[in-house]
Amino acid sequence: MMEISEDSLFQSVKEIIRQSREKVFRIANSTLLLTYWQIGQLIVEDEQQGKERAEYGKQTLKNLSKKLSLEFGKGFDESNLRNMRSFYQAFPICDALRHELSWTHYRLLIRLDHIDKMNYYINEAVQNNWNYRDLKRQINSLAYERGVLEHKKSPAENIHSILKDPYIFEFLGLTPDQKFSEKEIETAIIDHIQKFLLEFGKGFAFVARQQHISTDTSDFYIDLVFYNYILKCFVIIDLKTGELSHQDIGQIDMYVRMYDDLKRGEGDNPTIGILLCSEKDETIVKYSVLNDKNNLFASKYLLYLPKEEELKEIIDQDRIRFELDQNNNKQP
Repeated sequence: MMEISEDSLFQSVKEIIRQSREKVFRIANSTLLLTYWQIGQLIVEDEQQGKERAEYGKQTLKNLSKKLSLEFGKGFDESNLRNMRSFYQAFPICDALRHELSWTHYRLLIRLDHIDKMNYYINEAVQNNWNYRDLKRQINSLAYERGVLEHKKSPAENIHSILKDPYIFEFLGLTPDQKFSEKEIETAIIDHIQKFLLEFGKGFAFVARQQHISTDTSDFYIDLVFYNYILKCFVIIDLKTGELSHQDIGQIDMYVRMYDDLKRGEGDNPTIGILLCSEKDETIVKYSVLNDKNNLFASKYLLYLPKEEELKEIIDQDRIRFELDQNNNKQP
């Protein structure tokens, strides 16, 4: 019989315990979700039988909360019972529940006002393994609204289903009222690469910083390089702290062409280039190659999380410009 080292034994036992705990958690979580869903169903059905629903329902929840709290302790106050009612109303089909998500996830999701928005956050949370804090940040930063409009028209995975505008980098810890160099922002991104990838979108893996590209006559350094395993292509990023210029656009266009020629593998799709800029002149974007190519993009970034109304205004302005450009492109 083959001898097992102490370390191998420890690792084997550790893995068994880890798998066991994960299994227990999944079972407990599924049971909790089902319990709360069934309680919500009973509350809704009971209220619908009342003659004066609002007053009747309010008094019923108050009395029910008192009795359940006396019997079972915490977790059954009026607020949580209302959450259970909303939970059932938002997800009337029990089989549609995603058991990868916890009750704390669902307490955030039931506050959303649109089914498409809810489905977006559910799918993203499951696919990207978002915890409660991750989901809360994405909702508070209006990740759904910041997505490029075309991603809402088709479920197919493409660059438009991943891009955002603007990006929000408050997690970098850089004071928005100070000026930072491109190198300083780049360094902060590397220091917070996990949070950056969460904000940037799904499917990205970090490849290189200041990647050296050499030709027969010149040397170039690309700020940040990623690979997206969903799109199966390299994504290169050029950081800009000032206003976007034609020179910047020409540079990213050149970088993409060079990367395709010198770095792109046989099974890779064409490289995508993204200009991340603190200020974006929409007129320059409209009358440049950015408006004609489907592999070059410019997105604005913010070093702070704006108030919701301010962020909505930025998004609405971008949406209006986008729709005007689309309509103009359709005209003969």
